[in-house]
Amino acid sequence: MVKTINLTKRFGHLNAVDKLNLDIPPGEIFGFLGPNGAGKTTTIRLLTGLLRPTSGQAIVGGFDIVKEPESAKKIIGLVPDQPFLYRKLTGGEFMNFVADLYGVPVEVKKRRIPELLSLFEINGWENVLIENYSHGMQRRLVMASVLLHNPKVIFLDEPLVGLDPKVARLVKRIFQELSQRKVTIFMSTHTLEIAEKLCHRIGIIREGKLIALGTKAELRRKAEGEGELAERAGLEDIFLQLTGGPESEELLRYLE
Repeated sequence: MVKTINLTKRFGHLNAVDKLNLDIPPGEIFGFLGPNGAGKTTTIRLLTGLLRPTSGQAIVGGFDIVKEPESAKKIIGLVPDQPFLYRKLTGGEFMNFVADLYGVPVEVKKRRIPELLSLFEINGWENVLIENYSHGMQRRLVMASVLLHNPKVIFLDEPLVGLDPKVARLVKRIFQELSQRKVTIFMSTHTLEIAEKLCHRIGIIREGKLIALGTKAELRRKAEGEGELAERAGLEDIFLQLTGGPESEELLRYLE
C-alpha cells in the first residue's frame, strides 16, 4: 500500500531523506521513529505529494505520487504536525469544504459529517468559528475531517499531540479498527509508548537513513547485537541503543 524505492530528498548539500526503501502492506500500523531532524516529516511530505523527491519513487496505493498525484491523493488522509485550518470558517463549513474537495457525495456527506462531529465530541460547535476552538478541539476537527472520504492510507505526524486522554484513547481505537478494515496507518511520533502498543512494525530513521526496520522483537535483536540491553528493555531503550542516547557517565558528569 505504501512503497518507496530509493526515495531521496536533498536540500542543498543536506540529504534529508537518503535512499529510503519501505514496503508497507494494507492494514499495517507502521511507526516511523527518529530523533529531531532525522527526516520523518520530510518523508511524510514526500509520500503525500507536498514535496517532490530529488530522486527515487514514492508509491501509494499503486499510484506514483509524482506521476499520478490526484489518483494517489484521493485515497490519502493526512494529519500533519501543524495542521492548517481556515479560522474564519465554522467547524461545519470546514467539514463540508473538505468533503467537497474529495468529491464525497451529498447524501454521504450529510450523514458522515454529523456522525464524525459527534464521534469527536464537536457536535454543538459546528456553527462556531474555528478561531474560537481550543487547540485540542482544532486537532479533533482535523482528525474528523481526515476520515470523511474513507481513505485507504492515513499519514499522521504526531497524531495525539493536543488531545486529552479520553479522545487519545478513542483515536487509538479508531486506528485499530481501521487497521482491521485494511486501512494502512503510517504514524510518525516521539511518543514511543504509543508506537510500542499500536504499531505492527517500526522503522527508525537517523540522518535521513533507515537504520532499523521490523517488529519490536526484531528491533530488540538488532539492538542487542550493537551493545548491552536490559532483559526487559522497552522500545525506549531499544530506540536509544540504536540511535545513540546519552551515555550514563557523560550524563553523571553533567549532573555533577
